[in-house]
Amino acid sequence: MAKRMILMLGLMVVLLTGLGFVKFRQVESAVQAASFQPPPEAVTSIVAQREQWPATMGIIGTVEAVKGVTVSADLAGIVEHITFDSGQSVREGDALVELDTRQERAQLASLEAQSDLARLNYGRMEQLLNAGVISRQEYDQATAQQKATAANVAEIRATIERKTIRAPFSGVLGIRKVNLGQYLSGGSAVVPLQSLNPIYVDFGVPQQTAAQVRVGSTLHITSEDVAGQMFTGRVTAIDSVVDEATRNVQVQATLSNPEGKLRPGMFVQVEVGVGASRPVITLPASAISYAPYGDSVFVITDLKDPKGQTYRGVRQQFVKVDGSRGDQVAVVSGLNPGDEVVTSGVFKLRNGAAVQVNNKVQPGNNPAPKPQDS
Repeated sequence: MAKRMILMLGLMVVLLTGLGFVKFRQVESAVQAASFQPPPEAVTSIVAQREQWPATMGIIGTVEAVKGVTVSADLAGIVEHITFDSGQSVREGDALVELDTRQERAQLASLEAQSDLARLNYGRMEQLLNAGVISRQEYDQATAQQKATAANVAEIRATIERKTIRAPFSGVLGIRKVNLGQYLSGGSAVVPLQSLNPIYVDFGVPQQTAAQVRVGSTLHITSEDVAGQMFTGRVTAIDSVVDEATRNVQVQATLSNPEGKLRPGMFVQVEVGVGASRPVITLPASAISYAPYGDSVFVITDLKDPKGQTYRGVRQQFVKVDGSRGDQVAVVSGLNPGDEVVTSGVFKLRNGAAVQVNNKVQPGNNPAPKPQDS
């Protein structure tokens, strides 16, 4: 009985010793895991610098022609000649379409004959009046007849002239809407005509900043459809009312468009000045970590691990961002000049993370990037 008790006690001691050893290894592993320092993350960085940031506003605008009409028929008639091609440049007064005028020309011949006879009669009546053969009344009737026939001739000539449809101003034609032999009624569309140089850009500015936009102010226009080119214009008109639906004030700018690259109806990006420039810290847009609770950046600095050893790590710094241009954003508070800020790889960082800086490839930091830069 005693041997059995000793054996059971021995087994219990061995079992408890085994459990204690396993627990010890678990605690040791947990301590090692807690003190484990992950390898540093590879990032790029930039040293924050203060720059003068122009006070501008980016707005979407619409290109409008200074002169733009759809050329139409003045009088009814059948198209006899088309003297233009779609998309052609024309000058003011150039003939575009000629309508059939055979009937009017026949009427003109008849009226010219009547006018010639009335002029001859007027000459005879004048001689007879001077000789005292006829009365003044007969002479006045001959004078009136001569003037009436001349007016009829002028009227039919004007009708014939109106059946030649001409360009009202110089510009670029659109796609023609008529064909040979087609009957046109009065007002029928013939072809669009747009004057492209100079050209207007219309855009709206919020009512609270409208007072800072003045006639004569310089602005810059870019378009994704005209890659790599910036147009410069001036504000030429500001509307006198505020749109009740948008609370915007319409502004019109005029700019040179010698090559006709801007076309009516295009949307463009307008950058207009709305005040004096201000000092800010500029960073690449990729450096900002956007979140509902606030925007932040990661500043690289010397930190200490739990063992007291120094390493290069990051601390999260909340900042206030106000405005952007191209690849850059403007930071107005939260950073100081000289701070080294992470510019790429922020999505994989956390407060206190170790980093290794490698600036061989930097993210875009151009205030006016071009498509080939992307």
